[in-house]
Amino acid sequence: MSPTNNETESHGLEGLTVAAFESRMAQEMEALIVRHGGKAVVAPSMREVPLTQNKAAFDFFETLQQGYVDVVIFMTGVGAKTLFKTLETKYAKSRVERAFRKAYMVARGPKPAKALQDFGLKASIVVPEPNTWKQILLVLDNYKPIKKLRVAVQEYGAPNAEFIQGLQDRGAQDVTAVPVYRWALPEDTRPLRDLIDSILHNEVQVALFTSATQIHHVIQLAAEMGQEDQIKDALSRMVVGSIGPVASEALKNYQIVPDFEPEHPKMGFLVKEAGEQAPEIFKTKKQSTPTMKAAAAPSMKKAPPVLKDSLFLKACRKEATEGTPIWIMRQAGRYLPGYRQIREMVSFLDLCKNPDLAAEVTVSAQEVLGVDAAILFADILLITEPLGFQLEFVENGGPVIRNPFRKPDDLKRLNPVDGASDLGYVMQAVKKIRSNLQSDIPLIGFAGAPFTLASYLLEGGGTKDYFHTRSVLGDIKVWDELMRKLVSATASYLNAQIDAGVQAVQLFDSWVGILAPDEFQRLVLPYLKMLIGGIKPGVPIIYFGTQTEPFFPWLKDTGATVIGVDWHVDLDKAWKQLGNVAIQGNLDPQILLTDPDKIRVEAEKILRMAGGRPGHIFNLGHGILPQTPVENALALVETVKNWKT
Repeated sequence: MSPTNNETESHGLEGLTVAAFESRMAQEMEALIVRHGGKAVVAPSMREVPLTQNKAAFDFFETLQQGYVDVVIFMTGVGAKTLFKTLETKYAKSRVERAFRKAYMVARGPKPAKALQDFGLKASIVVPEPNTWKQILLVLDNYKPIKKLRVAVQEYGAPNAEFIQGLQDRGAQDVTAVPVYRWALPEDTRPLRDLIDSILHNEVQVALFTSATQIHHVIQLAAEMGQEDQIKDALSRMVVGSIGPVASEALKNYQIVPDFEPEHPKMGFLVKEAGEQAPEIFKTKKQSTPTMKAAAAPSMKKAPPVLKDSLFLKACRKEATEGTPIWIMRQAGRYLPGYRQIREMVSFLDLCKNPDLAAEVTVSAQEVLGVDAAILFADILLITEPLGFQLEFVENGGPVIRNPFRKPDDLKRLNPVDGASDLGYVMQAVKKIRSNLQSDIPLIGFAGAPFTLASYLLEGGGTKDYFHTRSVLGDIKVWDELMRKLVSATASYLNAQIDAGVQAVQLFDSWVGILAPDEFQRLVLPYLKMLIGGIKPGVPIIYFGTQTEPFFPWLKDTGATVIGVDWHVDLDKAWKQLGNVAIQGNLDPQILLTDPDKIRVEAEKILRMAGGRPGHIFNLGHGILPQTPVENALALVETVKNWKT
């Protein structure tokens, strides 16, 4: 087993604590680690389940082929492959294929979709990112309502009780969980949980993995503990040994880079290699890591310390700041000479779709103004193209949708949207902006809120009477289905921006002010809550609408982190009505057309209303006007930066 069976390597690992995840070979692994001078902590991470003993899979299949299953939800690629292998031990492949083709097949992301494809099947729908069970429910609501349908859920490991309950709450006639696995978590996961906890508290210096399944199960269990990001971070600070390429690939899929592989993919060689390399590697990592404290509570996604402590993000969290952060809506726009030069060469839509140029105007606007956050250069209507609409921007005439939504049958035209792939050019721009932006400047992503987006689709462009929007508002069934589809698409789009590198997102609801308070409560609020609930947690969400004062009693309940207000209401009055939220705003953009002295006076009025309370982000009450002199915008930024409470 080991090339050093007859030797005692008392100094190899130099007393480092080594984690291993063996099940059947636990005693042998522990002995090897001790022999090479380490302290062994071994916790079993898996148990084998013979394919032919998976009674749940066979019972499910009998029900499926008899036509008693309407919808099959595949939760994992590994589980889908294992299910097919299990069924093939008893049934012919052609018989299995025929049975599954009778059902509506839902794949939770690309991996189960690929597993279906490899077996000769095609998913009826692939759930976009973030691929959570909540996202599955949202997609089903929009594309396959399951009321009175019979649903089967292929799980890898233990069923998700909340997901099952969500299906039942939607009126599914019957919900069957089909746990399918070749390797399962141990029946008693307490030792593995304890080991994960020790890793999180930096009590372990080395981790040795001898299979990809061990890695999957460690991450899976950490995720169940609410510590997935923390375990990845902790492992990145440890010495990680991988037995070979398959395990290394699994580690890399979780953004964990193994420090070494042994010459031969054997357990004995792995431990021997650890003894030879781990002490030196650990010393190097420890020196490059300023602090090795225990994992803290989850922090803002993708926000390293220098970003996390920025004025803007601290204000979003309502933390005390040494000054008031400021950024400006339509920050990159025609009031900037550099932007105008670029627009002389390309159209607005071409600029949006060119990641290099979009990054250039985003970063340069932040640098010219010296503001505390950058906002992605894009447009709220870019999402209409993958939805199935023909978008144009008419010079000096604004956006035009050539095939607007006008009748209930148009619901069939709306495509599901995968933000990462369907709007990939936006994600490329985000990555380029983030790599060129100063490391302490957050990047804000954005999208149109569902009501405003729906209104554009219905009106086909700008409008004064909202005739077509009003006509659909009167048909609650059509309105509900349209809004649910837009919520699903927008959630995918914003989550893709977050994954690409934005630190906050803003929802623009520019047209919502046409509604009466009861209309907002009935026709907008439920979908705002649905959308905000579908955005990845830990990222600040700013909601901005115009003429929203009548809706203040409900805005604080949307789940938004920050509420942006326009200039039609005094900031202190708005804050009193909104309650315990951060607030953004709210200088009248036309003030910037006056002179620096007038700008300072009006800006200081707003700053006095805020009174230095934590959670104020200075902004305009709408987008900056194209004719604004740059020096006036700079005067505003200087005033806010120099303000002392």
